[in-house]
Amino acid sequence: MRIVIPGGSGQVGRLLARHFHAKGDSVTVLSRSPRQEPWRVIAWDGVTPGEWVTHLEQSDVCINLAGRSVNCRYYDANRKSITESRVRSTVLLNQVIASLKQPPKLWINASTATIYRHALDRPMDEAHGELGGSEPGAPDTWNFSIRVAKAWEEAFFSAPTPRTRQVAMRSAITFSPDRGGAFDVLLGLVRYGLGGKQGSGNQFVSWVHDADFARAIDLLIAREEFTGVVNIASPNPLPNRDFMRELRQAWGARIALPAPAWMIEIGALLMRTESELVLKSRRVVPGRLLSAGFQFLFPEWPAAARDLVARRRLL
Repeated sequence: MRIVIPGGSGQVGRLLARHFHAKGDSVTVLSRSPRQEPWRVIAWDGVTPGEWVTHLEQSDVCINLAGRSVNCRYYDANRKSITESRVRSTVLLNQVIASLKQPPKLWINASTATIYRHALDRPMDEAHGELGGSEPGAPDTWNFSIRVAKAWEEAFFSAPTPRTRQVAMRSAITFSPDRGGAFDVLLGLVRYGLGGKQGSGNQFVSWVHDADFARAIDLLIAREEFTGVVNIASPNPLPNRDFMRELRQAWGARIALPAPAWMIEIGALLMRTESELVLKSRRVVPGRLLSAGFQFLFPEWPAAARDLVARRRLL
């Protein structure tokens, strides 16, 4: 297959590029900062057409991951950059794909499980999940991330692509042992004795193991009945206190200082990030994947944590 991955230079993009490259597929990553990789990397700015358009012609799959990282403070300039980097690149791809004589058969666009409301009471699947909004008492940063997710999906589905199947993947945090990723950050807290519960510890953590994420993408490609939105997450989200306890056990940590919400707020400020990435409850389940018979290699966090820790020790 010919796979094109706009915005594929981040953790998830490199994960997928390695996956498809190892299978012998032709992989082209579109990046604002091209660098040497085992696969082809082409420059793009996410705003204007360029040489990259020719690589979409006659491709099989486009997997758009473009968008500025949300791991920053939500100041006005950053909010604008976060939103525009997602919406503009998606609108651009919509225009380009519609103009191609032989467009990709499938276009998978990134979205996020953050689009669902702060959920402690019940799991959120595609059929019955409630999208977030201006929830009473919720910090504005929580509502901002939901507004971004909605705008992203609206841009994706804004125009029909009759020759290209469209799937928006509402993915949970994808954990891999790669340096600098989300798992690496959490494991760092555990290693330095800061791996206790975060905030109340009652908020749910939705997650997916990197092997299952890649296999879920394979299924979306293979099964033409998948259109619209699809949740990509483990079927077993768990409260933060349990999530952190299992991660500590996987690493063998004995000391675990908790971090109350006020400490999370201070730490987020010092680390130039936002507390909603930790304190918002994401209780998302993959209803459509499970209905299609998808078998997770790592449906439960304890086994996933042990595998990720073992692989991380080898790096």
